[in-house]
Amino acid sequence: MMLDRRTLMTLMLSGATGMLLEKKAFAAEKRIRIGYQKYGTLVLIKEKGFLETALANTGITVEWSQFPAGPPLLQAMAAGAIDVGQTGDLPPVFAQANIPDSIVYFGHEPKSGSSEAIIVHDDSPIRSIEDLKGRRVAVTRGSDANWLLLSSLLQKGLSFHDIHLSYLLPAAARPAFEAGTIDAWAIWDPYLSAVGQKTRALATGADIKGAMSFYLSSVSFYQNSPDLLVAVRNAIIECDNWAQAHREDVTRILASSTGLAPDIVRNSVEKLPFRFNAMDDDSIAQQEEIAAAFHRENLIGTLPDIRKSIATLKG
Repeated sequence: MMLDRRTLMTLMLSGATGMLLEKKAFAAEKRIRIGYQKYGTLVLIKEKGFLETALANTGITVEWSQFPAGPPLLQAMAAGAIDVGQTGDLPPVFAQANIPDSIVYFGHEPKSGSSEAIIVHDDSPIRSIEDLKGRRVAVTRGSDANWLLLSSLLQKGLSFHDIHLSYLLPAAARPAFEAGTIDAWAIWDPYLSAVGQKTRALATGADIKGAMSFYLSSVSFYQNSPDLLVAVRNAIIECDNWAQAHREDVTRILASSTGLAPDIVRNSVEKLPFRFNAMDDDSIAQQEEIAAAFHRENLIGTLPDIRKSIATLKG
């Protein structure tokens, strides 16, 4: 049977498209790119090799990239540089507001409110959140401590307009706090436990029922490699089960990762439950509350659709 020129071209283009799609799927299955921070379950998975062991003999490699905080990690994810990561509660809200439909949630760790706090020096005249009015306060923009600070202020009828706010990464905020160039610091563990001077907490994550960390994936990785995302989830579950029973080993690994003294890390590790949870109504509602608050305060331009961004994993 003779094929006309148009039919032949259609078949050729169809075949080429199929080959490209097959190549893309094959490439997606050859590696998993994970963004991690110096602290948390993912760095434990990296050091213990849980995921590499699970993928042995598959030809799939794991690539690890370290980030100083959640916001730059999710910026890299939205840009297509990594596939999976773990952050606190606010970074994914910022990521979704800036680049919609770029990430999905596939699980979370339980709340650990005492792992973040707004602190002042022990001899500071600041005794309450209300006393922060007109004061210099530092926080990392887009971090979970950013939500702690805003929520604590809103509860007392204040906002970011009532304080002198400095957006600083922990490495810059700590010396500023210790030198007294800022009056208060909203920060999370292990940096919180590592503060060398005597401090008082004006509020903690427990006061806002916060400090939940989330596991996130790029939309493309979730859509193209759902089986690999299941493998990541299973490695997280395996690691969390191990961590619950081996907290001294966890302390040793995280002390090495962060460069902090084991006693400091041990105090922080004691606050962590290490228990993977699938996304549920409570965790989704928390994220919706955070997104709505930042949108009302004009701190994000668009209101993310959290419920639309939940991954459904089989197995």
